[in-house]
Amino acid sequence: MIILGIDPGSRITGYGLIDNQPSQIRYIDSGFLKIKEGALPERLGQIFQQVEAVIRQHQPEHMSIESVFMQRNADSALKLGQARGAAICAGYQAGLQIAEYAPREIKQALVGSGAASKEQVQHMVKRLLGLQKTLQADEGDGLAIAICHAQFYATQQKTGIDAKILKRRRSKRR
Repeated sequence: MIILGIDPGSRITGYGLIDNQPSQIRYIDSGFLKIKEGALPERLGQIFQQVEAVIRQHQPEHMSIESVFMQRNADSALKLGQARGAAICAGYQAGLQIAEYAPREIKQALVGSGAASKEQVQHMVKRLLGLQKTLQADEGDGLAIAICHAQFYATQQKTGIDAKILKRRRSKRR
């Protein structure tokens, strides 16, 4: 099963693709979509088109995306939400199963701590995928989101319990 992970942004959107097999995850591709200057509607259109092109090229079955987190600047949070929406629409139009994960969930899945640093997450991404190359930050985040989904999906397949139910159960325990 191929999973596309998306780290949305209105200027740079990171992505990562992995092949999730029962006994291993394998790196396929990763990168970042550099969004050209312009009005917000034009940038959102670019995100949609470029994510759509990645989907066409690699034919993933699932897409995972980082959920919006509260930022100091409400305008930035709004733009991030709109960038997420453009990417989600591309995935939806392609018929992908779409999952959303909070930044803390992604860090917890990869490092074991929701308070992990970006460097720790990047290190685990490279280690889990056996990568030697240096990853651009948004690219590494896209891969981290894909790996997070692979782990939730594997748990769901083994237990028969929906991943969203598992997330709710974990949050109730805290």
